[in-house]
Amino acid sequence: MAEHPAYPVGLRLAGRRVVVLGGGQVAQRRLPALIAAGADILLVSPSATPSVEAMADAGEITWERRRYADGDLTDTWYALVATSDHAANEAASAEAERSRVWCVRSDDADAATAWTPATGRSEGVTVAVLTAEAKDRDPRRTAAIRDALVEGLRDGSLVAPQHRTRTPGVALVGGGPGDPDLITVRGRRLLAEADVVIADRLGPRDLLDELPPHVEVIDAAKIPYGRFMAQEAINNALIEHAEQGKAVVRLKGGDPFVYGRGMEEVQALAEAGIACTVVPGISSSISVPGAAGIPVTHRGVAHEFTVVSGHVAPDDERSLVDWAALARLRGTLVILMGVDKIGRIAETLIAHGKPADTPLALVQEGTTAAQRRVDATLGTVAEAVRTHEVKPPAVIVIGPVAAMVPAPPA
Repeated sequence: MAEHPAYPVGLRLAGRRVVVLGGGQVAQRRLPALIAAGADILLVSPSATPSVEAMADAGEITWERRRYADGDLTDTWYALVATSDHAANEAASAEAERSRVWCVRSDDADAATAWTPATGRSEGVTVAVLTAEAKDRDPRRTAAIRDALVEGLRDGSLVAPQHRTRTPGVALVGGGPGDPDLITVRGRRLLAEADVVIADRLGPRDLLDELPPHVEVIDAAKIPYGRFMAQEAINNALIEHAEQGKAVVRLKGGDPFVYGRGMEEVQALAEAGIACTVVPGISSSISVPGAAGIPVTHRGVAHEFTVVSGHVAPDDERSLVDWAALARLRGTLVILMGVDKIGRIAETLIAHGKPADTPLALVQEGTTAAQRRVDATLGTVAEAVRTHEVKPPAVIVIGPVAAMVPAPPA
């Protein structure tokens, strides 16, 4: 059998009996895919990892807490043998051979009648990578090849532009905090399928260089507004290109619905009868502090965090923020778009009882190569912004977590 390569095939296991012997790490890795395939799964094992036990508790698998016994593979379509008992594995493998059951062996690939490939999926396409012979199997190599193929499908680099899937309409894509690697997989794929990209200044700009030459890139900050408000002009641009049958991506920084005016654009598109897909993004309110080593929550330190817009000063009649209530909170306060107003914000919080020595950190250009962190307190932040010339975009973190530093390595 080792002289011939494996014959690749896709098994349709929905509603069909699959037996897994052993509830350890191998089962923990393989069970989710079998569950997703709709298999009727029986786990036979005296014990299981907590994750596998949770699958049984949730009713996703049936677990019989015992050792393998001859006859367990009766009427089985597929078997995964992954116990630590070599004799039991041999016996189960022999039963599988007699019963003509395809059998994977985690302890002896040469003795198996089936191998599990390194598998990945992207929008309806399954990639499965196998080596030619068991003796050549290197899980790291097959996984690396699998990952490269899936990534190429997701970002469009493996598919010629004329063969890419494209769906007319608008995709509202959250691009994340700035690092191009922090956009979601779905967001990146939709970018690869776009005819038109309308991008914000704070979106991941490096991704625009990767777009094919035929893609029209529009800087939202440079759309001629004329008699329109800026947002109205952007809405009109989205509608105009979508009505031409183009696949349009509105690329925004962070998450579209976290101070991104995403709902205004969704509403405008809905009124125009245009389909809109919303792709959430990683919000800078959490990711930027994290990139600077600041957890917005921490056991015994902060049990909640509050995200606030600082683009309107506390004494401005347009403000919707209850600053007095925020001053009484004991958790973490994260302020976006508040660099130029932080002096008045700090004064207001102190006036309502927040201690002036409350730790504070400003993280400018978070997750990018230009990231920098400036530490201060609520009482010194205004001077710190002037001294260190902190400029937008910057995320401001107020609370005890801002004073925390990672423990040194042991």
